Amino acid sequence: MSDFYKKIIEGNKKWVETKINQDPQYFEKLSHGQSPPLLWIGCSDSRVPANEVIGAQPGEVFVHRNIANMVVHSDMNMLSVLDYAVNVLKVQHVIVCGHYGCGGVKAAMGNDSIGLIDNWIRHIKDGYRHHKTYLDSIIDEKERFDAFVELNVKEQVLDLAKTSIVQGAWRSGQDLNLHGWVYGLNSGIVKDLQVNLSSNKDLDTVYQLQF
Repeated sequence: MSDFYKKIIEGNKKWVETKINQDPQYFEKLSHGQSPPLLWIGCSDSRVPANEVIGAQPGEVFVHRNIANMVVHSDMNMLSVLDYAVNVLKVQHVIVCGHYGCGGVKAAMGNDSIGLIDNWIRHIKDGYRHHKTYLDSIIDEKERFDAFVELNVKEQVLDLAKTSIVQGAWRSGQDLNLHGWVYGLNSGIVKDLQVNLSSNKDLDTVYQLQF
């Protein structure tokens, strides 16, 4: 057994001990169910832990993570999480949180083959194609990279709003708000991109579903 594996097993025991010392009923309370107000769709990057970024406790955030925080309309994993969060847990907020320096977004800006993930990154490349004129006009490479990270998040928020799950909730009068954030790895601060949707009226008419 590796030293790292032993370390994480011991880490779990210490974490449990700390929580019980703070509140002897802590895990008993958690076991009774969850009613988080927020669904977080973030990147799988190990440096962006959803709960810690916003100072939330277990039970307060429902989480879905994938490479480059993508909302792909045919991704049954993401759709299942979204459906459960919206229709069962009745979350009030969904945040798509990207981060500056995202490896998936960076890969989409180049042409190197990485492997199977090339097929996933193609979805990100589609976003670059839609904004190519603007992005190519940015001379500084880092500024262009940061701009694409932000644009990618905005596109994913729009793609969330296009789903029948979200539009169905809005149609039934559910209080559901979509937001786009970017996290700064070098600062710990999140940037609200001011893309906040609460109705399908914010979408182009071609995407507005009639129920």
